[in-house]
Amino acid sequence: MRKFWKFFLKILGWDTNVFFPENVTKAVIVVGPHTSSWDFIIGLAYRSIMKIEAAKFLGKKELFKPPFGWLFYWLGGTPVDRFSKKNVVEQVVDKFNSNSNFLLALSPEGTRKKVEALKTGFYFIAKQANVPIVMTGFDFKNKTLKVSSPFFTTNNMDEDLEKVLIFFRGLEGKDKSKDLRHL
Repeated sequence: MRKFWKFFLKILGWDTNVFFPENVTKAVIVVGPHTSSWDFIIGLAYRSIMKIEAAKFLGKKELFKPPFGWLFYWLGGTPVDRFSKKNVVEQVVDKFNSNSNFLLALSPEGTRKKVEALKTGFYFIAKQANVPIVMTGFDFKNKTLKVSSPFFTTNNMDEDLEKVLIFFRGLEGKDKSKDLRHL
């Protein structure tokens, strides 16, 4: 599929000379700005090109049942139970703890709508699982994916979240009115 996705991105004019940090086997991949359904498709393409096909995304467990559950698994989904005694952060931390290779892609906005603040679930997952955060950002203006070096959370959440915001403020989403440049 790598050749298909590379061709797909080139046809659309996107840069395909993008690399994921080497030797990162566990991480929360913070993907943004999330402003359009195109983000998912472009993300699938870059996941293949960067050779991180094992990267997962979260979905409610009901999506993974027949008849279409196989499709969500095939696309890289991993289920979470919204009604479990464990909250979603705890469930995902368990997934990190029980896998030697687990990359999880999450949107810091949690929606495609314009937001006034980031959601913090990705931060608490990374902190509690003791895994780094790798920021990946769609720049639709320049048609490239920007990828950060991995960083671990500190004991200063405000500074850590500001670091994430600084990364995303320079990126133009597909729908400019919903990206993170205003934060």
